Amino acid sequence: MKDFRSLIVWKKVHELTLLVYEITKTFSKEELYGLTSQLRRAVRSVPTNIAEGCGRSSAEFRHFLQIAKGSACEVEYLLLLSHELHMTKDSDYEELSKRIVEMKKMLSSLFAKLKTNR
Repeated sequence: MKDFRSLIVWKKVHELTLLVYEITKTFSKEELYGLTSQLRRAVRSVPTNIAEGCGRSSAEFRHFLQIAKGSACEVEYLLLLSHELHMTKDSDYEELSKRIVEMKKMLSSLFAKLKTNR
């Protein structure tokens, strides 16, 4: 497979990861080992799995993309939770939600492309 840094989906999710780290800096200190930590771990898992999968066979890469999509779903829920707990501004939540939905579509598209190129 190619260099993960050349994948558009990886670039977009990396940007999202940096944004989540910035936004979670404003979360309550009592959530440092709770929601903040879990959200950061989940969002970091998405580009990490894409990067790791790039170094594997096509079948293994598809498996890593599935894991990345599962982590993306986890991020989507944790963002919703943080918003409903009033830890994120409406505008931040809307932007992050839009990006996570786009990212999940891109992961599904890449998975399908790899599946047809066996």
